[in-house]
Amino acid sequence: MLDIVRIPALSDNYIWLVHDPASGETMVVDPAQAEPVLAEAEARGWKIDAIWNTHWHPDHTGGNAAIKAATGCTVIAPAAEAARIPTADRLVSEGDEVRLGDHVARVMEVPAHTAGHIAYHFADDDVVFVGDTLFAMGCGRLFEGTAAQMFANMQRLGALPGETRVYCAHEYTQSNGRYALIAEPDNAAIRDRMDAVDRARAAGEATVPTTIALEAATNPFLRAGSVEVLAERRAAKDAFRG
Repeated sequence: MLDIVRIPALSDNYIWLVHDPASGETMVVDPAQAEPVLAEAEARGWKIDAIWNTHWHPDHTGGNAAIKAATGCTVIAPAAEAARIPTADRLVSEGDEVRLGDHVARVMEVPAHTAGHIAYHFADDDVVFVGDTLFAMGCGRLFEGTAAQMFANMQRLGALPGETRVYCAHEYTQSNGRYALIAEPDNAAIRDRMDAVDRARAAGEATVPTTIALEAATNPFLRAGSVEVLAERRAAKDAFRG
């Protein structure tokens, strides 16, 4: 089993520190900042071997240079965004394999939030790191892509096994859930989930990771039946102030 540690950063980012006990290898997904990552790894006695980036945004790559300088780690990043991630050592695309010890992740291209966004899927571990593509009860804004691309992403991620644990990069669940209640007012599963989310946030607890099964029941973007519905919901969520 992989050890996966959540590291809060900035206002609402999550950085994921991932360790394979068998090999002793450690990598970090989307380090917004270096300091909390280096401190957590040191406290656990883990040496960071690699950084895995899902996309170029600074709140996902801001810690790359300092972590690389401190550890000598390898930075793995999406090939389509090479020009915007100058710290990258290895560029990966759809279908490429990335390893942490004997654990193998396959690269999935999921453009829309950014043009070259990727996800890392550990099929044998039922784990997927999705960056800013799929959120708990939400999806990423369409900064560089289209609703058709995001709809395809939702269909693809939604087809993963229900037990797959989804590690996204922000604590957006409460806001997403408030919109989800409007998008699907008759969905009892959303109401039940929001009760739990509100309790968790009131207690200062995180609400991710989530699972594909939970998103299939409560995420209005994953549940959108067409590109048009997803586009309508994304535009409504962009304007939502609840």
